[in-house]
Amino acid sequence: MAELPKETEQKIGQLQMLEQNMQASMMQKQQFQTQLIEIESALSELKNTNRAYKIVGNIMIDSTKEDLVADLSQKKEMFELRIKSFEKQEEQFKAKAKKLQEELLSEIRKKG
Repeated sequence: MAELPKETEQKIGQLQMLEQNMQASMMQKQQFQTQLIEIESALSELKNTNRAYKIVGNIMIDSTKEDLVADLSQKKEMFELRIKSFEKQEEQFKAKAKKLQEELLSEIRKKG
C-alpha cells in the first residue's frame, strides 16, 4: 500500500484525537447524569418527609426541608446546564469528525 501524504496522516491523527475527546466528554456527561438522577431522587424523597438532614463532610446535620430543596434544586439546575454543555460539545465533535472523515475518504479515493 502506498504511503499516505503527511496532511492525510495529520487528519487521521486529528480524527483519533476528536474521538478520544468525544469519549471523555461522554463519560463526564454520564457522571453528571448519574448525579442528576440522585438529586432528582432526593428531591422526590423530600416531598414525603417533614424532617431532613444534610451531610456535610463526615457528619450529618439537621436542616430545614426548604433549605435542602433550594440547595438541591440549584445543584440540579447546574448539572442540567453542564449536561447541555457536554451535549453541545459532543455535537461539535461529531460535526468536526464527520467533516474530517469526508475529507479523508475523498483523499483516499483520489489515491485509489
